Amino acid sequence: MAKIPHLLVHNRRDNVGVVVVENLAAGTDMFCVVTEDNSEFHATSNQNVPIGHKVALQDLAVGDTVIKYGEDIGRIVAAVRKGDHVHTHNLKTKRW
Repeated sequence: MAKIPHLLVHNRRDNVGVVVVENLAAGTDMFCVVTEDNSEFHATSNQNVPIGHKVALQDLAVGDTVIKYGEDIGRIVAAVRKGDHVHTHNLKTKRW
C-alpha cells in the first residue's frame, strides 16, 4: 500500500509545500511528495498547521520571495524557519 503524503510540493523550485491532511501536529515527521517528479522527502512541522496551509521548506528571511507552484506568491514579513507554518501572519502579497 502506498504511503499517504502529509505535504505536497508542486514544483522543485517551491520553497513551501501544502499540507494535505487534517490536523497536522507540531513535531510530525511529514512524508512529502514533489508532484512534478514524484520524488519524496521528509521534513518536520514546527507548529500545528491546518489542511491547505503552507509549510516552509527552508529558512526564509524578511523580504524573501515565497515560491509555490513555481510562482512568486508574495514576500515574507516575519522570519520563518524550515518547518514553520506560512500564512497571512508572515506572508504578504507584493501587489499592494
